[in-house]
Amino acid sequence: MIDLKNVSVSFHLPNGRHRPVLEEVNLHLGRSEMAYLVGPTGSGKSTILRLLYMDLFPDSGVAQIGDYRSDLISEEDIPYLRRSIGVVFQDFQLLPDRSAYENVAFALYATGKKQSQVKSEVLKSLARVGLSHKRNSYPHELSGGEQQRIVIARAIANDPWVLLADEPTGNLDPVVADEIQELLVSLHKQGMTLLTATHDYRLVKSYPAQTYALMNGQVVEIDPETL
Repeated sequence: MIDLKNVSVSFHLPNGRHRPVLEEVNLHLGRSEMAYLVGPTGSGKSTILRLLYMDLFPDSGVAQIGDYRSDLISEEDIPYLRRSIGVVFQDFQLLPDRSAYENVAFALYATGKKQSQVKSEVLKSLARVGLSHKRNSYPHELSGGEQQRIVIARAIANDPWVLLADEPTGNLDPVVADEIQELLVSLHKQGMTLLTATHDYRLVKSYPAQTYALMNGQVVEIDPETL
């Protein structure tokens, strides 16, 4: 499950003051569920995702993902948490000097997988995103949509139970954005928990699910049709 309990977060400003971002936020998402976080840039969508993969810790309250709690996790356990989840970023973050295969393999080698395991798991991940035929291509040889598919392949290479997607279609035109969203929804239908932060309200309406809006530091469940 994904659970935020009375979570507050503020950022330090250069003048010594604090800017509140989240104020006593509560959010619960069960295993194998799908949900959106919507809101304008700067509203706190990415902050919530960072809390869940524990790149950021709350000022107060508890963020929990699976068995890992922000108030109990040790620094040594954070890599194990991140191996159990997948994260998809807007700006791809692919290694430009490595092929599609090598970009996905890199994530597996980083977790200590043996070469014999890596090959089969990389090919499986590339097949799941429909890019087996592009495994030897470099990022500059791929379209934006293909690059995002490689990012998703990398994110699911460890077969995570949850996928956190931070504006995964933000840099893509509408047709390609639909293709990427359909891929993410198909992974959800295979049993993966999916939490997507987005400001693309068209996609939220086209592929409806639980939808939470961030407004004035609070999270409120809304009807996506009202967007």
